[in-house]
Amino acid sequence: MTIHVELDPEAEARLVAVAQAQGVPLEKVAERLLHEALASRSAPRGNLSVDEFHTMLDALAEGSEKLPDLPTEAFTRESFYKDRT
Repeated sequence: MTIHVELDPEAEARLVAVAQAQGVPLEKVAERLLHEALASRSAPRGNLSVDEFHTMLDALAEGSEKLPDLPTEAFTRESFYKDRT
């Protein structure tokens, strides 16, 4: 597949500099950068399994045992905005 991409002068200069520094054609640098950018984005995985969900919750809760236990009454609108009237 061939695509045409318009680059601003700064991006073009940076791409040319990378290609020259690596001694490879400009097109190969652009192709590699595009592949790296696409690989770094994780594809949506859809639904989590129950085990994956529990693993995610455990990771979120890690270290929470050090948090103080607060009564439910501590979480009122007034407690969050007590300095505002």
